[in-house]
Amino acid sequence: MGMSVTISAADAQDAEHILKLQYLCYQGEAELYGDWSIEPLTQSLDALRAELAQGHALVARLGDEIVASVRGRADEAGTVHIAKLIVHPRMRRHGLGGRLLDAIEKHFAGDPDPAAKRFQLFTGHRSEANLRLYRRKGYAQVATHEIGPRLTLVTLEKAA
Repeated sequence: MGMSVTISAADAQDAEHILKLQYLCYQGEAELYGDWSIEPLTQSLDALRAELAQGHALVARLGDEIVASVRGRADEAGTVHIAKLIVHPRMRRHGLGGRLLDAIEKHFAGDPDPAAKRFQLFTGHRSEANLRLYRRKGYAQVATHEIGPRLTLVTLEKAA
């Protein structure tokens, strides 16, 4: 193919592409848990735009195509909440998710307002690939929260 993937900050015109990719990427999660009403599949474009405006988002591009994305926002206590790390199904298992995770952590680690003290994220208890990636990147489980009979959210965290 010859093209390399580049990672950069997302901008407002990326929102529609991110939403379409998010919808594609969360199909497997919905199937895994038997729930197609999960928030990533029901989020509106306006809600995504608002989310992007409240924090920082990165996109990975292969040429002009957005093939991966991640979002984060820091709270006043210095916890960086990382969310919706998505990678196009055809681009998985090539290290792109790990690269995006490293990049969003680096962005917030360099931002003094507020200073990042910890990184936190969550995933479903059956999402083994996600859990493996996060543990490999130094995250440890700090909590679980039962959402319903089919889903328990696992919260993971690591020091900044």
